[in-house]
Amino acid sequence: MMNPVSTIDPEFEAKCPPLTDDELSQLEENILEEGLVLMPLIVWNDTIVDGHNRYRISQAHPGIGFRTHEKQFSNRYEALSWICKNQLGRRNLTPQQKKYLIGQRYDAEKKTHGGDRKSNLPESSGQNDHLIAAQKTRERIASETGTSESYVKRADQYAKGVDAAEEVLPGIKNDLLLGKFKPRETDVAAVARASPEERREKAEQLRVIPEKKPKADKESARSGTKRQQEVYATIDKSYEDMKDSKRVTEDSALVSLRYTARNMVETCDVLFTNFPGLLEKPDYKDQVIEIMQEPKQYILKLEGETDNEQHSDTLQADGGQQPGFGDSRCVPAQAEHRACGKDRGRVQ
Repeated sequence: MMNPVSTIDPEFEAKCPPLTDDELSQLEENILEEGLVLMPLIVWNDTIVDGHNRYRISQAHPGIGFRTHEKQFSNRYEALSWICKNQLGRRNLTPQQKKYLIGQRYDAEKKTHGGDRKSNLPESSGQNDHLIAAQKTRERIASETGTSESYVKRADQYAKGVDAAEEVLPGIKNDLLLGKFKPRETDVAAVARASPEERREKAEQLRVIPEKKPKADKESARSGTKRQQEVYATIDKSYEDMKDSKRVTEDSALVSLRYTARNMVETCDVLFTNFPGLLEKPDYKDQVIEIMQEPKQYILKLEGETDNEQHSDTLQADGGQQPGFGDSRCVPAQAEHRACGKDRGRVQ
């Protein structure tokens, strides 16, 4: 049977997370294809509690009919609790939407009957009765939603903060619940506790995205600094050893040289990791390449390739691009063979 619906309650509708544009378009397309709204609208006293989007689509297209199913609730808070519980069954909720709905459900159920009517605890009076009932309500909601009592309590405070922010800054609620901004939970809750004069400022601060340096980067920087200190200490020791000719032989000098070269590469890796702009920014990268020409030319000198014209021709054949440090062209094959050949695999 087709029934008219006389009322859309803004508070009821606000508890339903909005569909995305794509989801709404798909729903409208499905309804138009069928020629009617297949799923009945859930109503209470001719007020929609579920199906607001379907109702609006039917009103936008005359001739699209719908059916209704009447629910019975003792009061509006019981209706609000049912709406939140029903919406929590959606599969595409964000973590923020889930937290908000759980908080709203808890608040509605507290107002419905001051706690859990199913509690077998003996009746008491005053504040203790209210606290015990609220705790039992949290226990039940936590059990039904797969969360914890503390989560339900925090969700209640979070939801109050979201609503308080929406009152002074319309539109922020949707941004928060969709995860466009992810402020700390305590900062959201603080909006509801703020004075009317401070509330807007605190709500606006929720949209400020704090700059956080990834923990991994900090650890990398610390380890890089430590590694550099080890590198420099080793090089200093090598120099001290070389001052005493009696303690140095050609073999030990090669070991020291190899270690120094390896440390140079590792130091470069540390610097490029901690300061990516050295390679990402053109001005810095040009200077890096210029600096690395010195060891490159030294290797070429050792190789006997001192003919700059020949080297220039090679660069032009490659498109005029200077090979960067780490490029295989920086170390000719013969040099690589002599430096690493028979000693490859030895840990220095």
